[in-house]
Amino acid sequence: MDVVTTHGATIPKIGFGTFPLKGDDARRMVGYALKAGYRHIDTAQMYGNEAEVGEAIAHAGLGRDEVFLTTKVWPDNYGDGPLQKSVEESLTKLRVDAVDLLLLHWPKFERPIAETVAALNAVHDAGLARHIGVSNFTTALIEQAWSTTKAPLINDQVEYHPYLNQGPVLGAVRKRAMSLTAYMPNARGQVFEDETLGAIGTRHGKTAGQVALRWLYQQDGVIAIPRTASEAHADENIDVLDFALSDQEMTAVFAIARPDGRLLSPPWIAPEWDPA
Repeated sequence: MDVVTTHGATIPKIGFGTFPLKGDDARRMVGYALKAGYRHIDTAQMYGNEAEVGEAIAHAGLGRDEVFLTTKVWPDNYGDGPLQKSVEESLTKLRVDAVDLLLLHWPKFERPIAETVAALNAVHDAGLARHIGVSNFTTALIEQAWSTTKAPLINDQVEYHPYLNQGPVLGAVRKRAMSLTAYMPNARGQVFEDETLGAIGTRHGKTAGQVALRWLYQQDGVIAIPRTASEAHADENIDVLDFALSDQEMTAVFAIARPDGRLLSPPWIAPEWDPA
């Protein structure tokens, strides 16, 4: 498994996403993912599964330093004081002393962004988060957050798949030597029926979904966190290490992007996205 190294963090390029897994399904699938070879687990306060994720990791028989663990702070907990308290509660649920990466989940700020970024830094300084970052931030918001942070922001987690051109955000994170984590990398299943991806997959003996993940895997600084409630799909998603896409195939996948490719943009919390 290749890794992304950024600002002192080492992040496996394929992780296991846990939304919307709950209860026994979350415990089962995180436990299975760790047995299958995943070493990067992603959760969030909003997912309501931090306790189950923590239980599965605790029972996996792995050292704490063997699992890269990410969680995200929900906007209701932003601001100095509430953020720190919420992180302490997350750590209790996750059964860890610190997460490897702590992200601001969405850029919705009732108080000045500087206050919340300062609280994020306070959590980092206290050793409760080894690294900090953001999620669903646009290019302008990345620059705004960087203007107020002391510790480096190492990651922006955003929707990214073959149908969505994230060139502007990729440019912004690379400018800051950040990484980008792609959620919904299979575009809510749309990639599975894609003719271009299917044809490329046939040449390699792989599925269209595996081609989409491999396309992300081969991009500099990009991490993918596919989610599934199926053990078979979890195996399929991590089975992308034994083939490579040619330059021509990479270009063909980039060409799939379309103006209406974004799938997740809740109007009550989404920012004004960068034009593709």
